[in-house]
Amino acid sequence: MSATYREYQPPAGLRPVAACTWEHESDEDHTQLVVPDGCMDLIWLSERELVIVGADTGPRGVSLPGHARSSGIRLRCSAAGAVVGVPASELRDRQVDAASVWGEQAVGLQQALPVAAPARRLELLADAVGRRDAQPDVLVSAAARGLALPGARVAGVAAELGVSERQLHRRTLAAVGYGPKMLARVARLRRLVGLRDDSLSSRALRAGYASQAHMNDEVRRLTGSTPVRFLKDAALSAA
Repeated sequence: MSATYREYQPPAGLRPVAACTWEHESDEDHTQLVVPDGCMDLIWLSERELVIVGADTGPRGVSLPGHARSSGIRLRCSAAGAVVGVPASELRDRQVDAASVWGEQAVGLQQALPVAAPARRLELLADAVGRRDAQPDVLVSAAARGLALPGARVAGVAAELGVSERQLHRRTLAAVGYGPKMLARVARLRRLVGLRDDSLSSRALRAGYASQAHMNDEVRRLTGSTPVRFLKDAALSAA
């Protein structure tokens, strides 16, 4: 099977709220494994439906037909709730018809996408996000950066930001879809993927896990796979 995944920089004016636009296409039917990344996506899925996909807390398999391109825009964790217009927690672990959330705006977009060229589809998705005129939650942005540091603890990040853990939890639920503890777990997983080290135990500590056992447990919960298998698959996907 041959599959192509490409990411692009979002328009400059959208970079505070969008991480990237992207395209995915395969030459045959397959199930794509999606693991938590702390983000929400607006997707023209397999050239047939416009969906909003909330932040995941575990692995999810998406059935994709061959020779049908999916086009998406990925929202930053600090801005997802604001862009969508509902608390992000309402869409956690869910994929919904965009029209059920955005109404007429989504209906118009869904009519324009099927007749647009692939590059124009990404422009249409970006334009739709831009029209939402949303701003990121700067507190959640700062918390996400703090929680991404190895050894970070929720209590310490909240104290550095001058808020209570309860307030930080409420704000991350609304913006991201889940609380800061889950956001920290996702950050550790992303750090793990980005590290290159022959020793798995060394990689675990550098990523911020307390031990290799801690890493094994979290990676299994987030990806449904062992660290060795998950990292091997991630490396192949990136190649």
